[in-house]
Amino acid sequence: MAADLASQVLEELSSKDEILSADAFPSTPSSTIKSALDRLNSREMILYQVIEKEEAHLTEEGQLIAAEGSHEAKVFEAVRQAVEGLRIDHLPKLLGKESAKVGQGKAFKEGWIKKDKNGLLVANTESITDTTREQLQTIKDTRTHPDSKVLADLRKRKLVVMGKAISFSIAKGPKYAREIAKEETDLTSEMLANDSWKNLKFKPYNFKARGVPIPCGALHPLNKVRHEFRQIFFEMGFEEMPTNRYVETGFWNFDALFVPQQHPARDLQDTFYIADPPQGDKPRPEPNSSHPSTVKTSLSTSKDSQSDRTLNYEQYWSDVRAVHESGKYGSIGYRYPWREEESLRLVLRTHTTAVSTAMLHKLSTNPRPARYFSIDRVFRNESVDATHLAEFHQVEGVIADFGLTLGGLIGFMETFFGKMGVHNLRFKPAYNPYTEPSMEIFGYHAGLKKWVEIGNSGMFRPEMLEPMGLPKNMRVYGWGLSLERPTMIKYGVSNIRELLGHKVDLGFVESNPAVRLERD
Repeated sequence: MAADLASQVLEELSSKDEILSADAFPSTPSSTIKSALDRLNSREMILYQVIEKEEAHLTEEGQLIAAEGSHEAKVFEAVRQAVEGLRIDHLPKLLGKESAKVGQGKAFKEGWIKKDKNGLLVANTESITDTTREQLQTIKDTRTHPDSKVLADLRKRKLVVMGKAISFSIAKGPKYAREIAKEETDLTSEMLANDSWKNLKFKPYNFKARGVPIPCGALHPLNKVRHEFRQIFFEMGFEEMPTNRYVETGFWNFDALFVPQQHPARDLQDTFYIADPPQGDKPRPEPNSSHPSTVKTSLSTSKDSQSDRTLNYEQYWSDVRAVHESGKYGSIGYRYPWREEESLRLVLRTHTTAVSTAMLHKLSTNPRPARYFSIDRVFRNESVDATHLAEFHQVEGVIADFGLTLGGLIGFMETFFGKMGVHNLRFKPAYNPYTEPSMEIFGYHAGLKKWVEIGNSGMFRPEMLEPMGLPKNMRVYGWGLSLERPTMIKYGVSNIRELLGHKVDLGFVESNPAVRLERD
């Protein structure tokens, strides 16, 4: 088909310098025309330009009106033929329910019909002009209408739809000829043997042609940004924590972090609780588990292994209870009746700090400088909107060392976020149950031209660290941020539901490039 059309294009150009495809080939699809034009253009036989314009097309109802007349004209004609008048309830039987309903209203509005003293419909004029039909005839012939208000009204009445029409302006090229010379695509041994290749014309290679897309998997944008974060942490000497336990007890998720049992974060409207089973076990060794409380770090020694088996979980349980209920380690505590059953309730973890807590408890067997990080999913009972989901990914870092100060935390945050290309930071005092002092971290967003919160940080409280068995002079930095926010900024996503969940467009996942966070 394209080969025949290419010959027809050349024939049309033989008597003209330029032709329009819409005039020369009105019934041929634009995709077929383009295929033929590309073939001729690659041989420099023609030159062409694409012309795009919006055209109006009649709907099925519009085509019917253009052929038979408008609803209101049909109503007028039915009333006019009923010399003695026509009852309204007879219209649907004569014209159909839809024509009667739409037509009588328009006919009354135009003043074509009226009711007489007996309530019958009678004609109010001798003749009418069916404007709607004339307008649709014009659109059918020209694909447009000179009055934009008419087009808008007809679209509103669903008689017309708009569509994009593609046509081509075609002119002779530098190597124009009325016939396409045959071009060989392969050099054969026979051509070489008889030297016929010297007199043949070969089809040139098209080095700009795109290859066929190869169906394959693709990394999700979140995984691309997650990889960049992991590289930053590894460059700064961090060790990744195991985070494959989504369900935690209230002890590890809240109590061990010095979060009181009456805290709003533990309410049903903020946390997902597990119904079956309703409770978990007290803290205990789990030799066959990858829970952080039993995982040896890469810096552990054989001596550490011996002390791992002697972690006193019962004492840890009692100390956490005491620091909440009556105070300990120089703290007066919260002074409330601490309930064991509340501490053992199972929850979908609300933060990965539950993992950090177990790792720090493990560190107490051999207190030493350590750096940990995790990037994984957490769950909050939140209303879903453009910026919030009930599950998201938390990026968390923890540094344990002796003699750490708040100034050191601020300096480290500037270094850490600087590796992501965020250099202009502000810190605002905040409150967290398990850190003191606490700070919210803000970065200036050049695109939005405003300061946006990018993370939270602080120094873990003694009420959290000392029950673990860590020395009094050991300090721990902790900070966290979501993975979704930087990913949305990097990929220009405004609705988080387009990034994570069942509404994600797979084309978006497959076509987006790898991300590279700006670095010093």
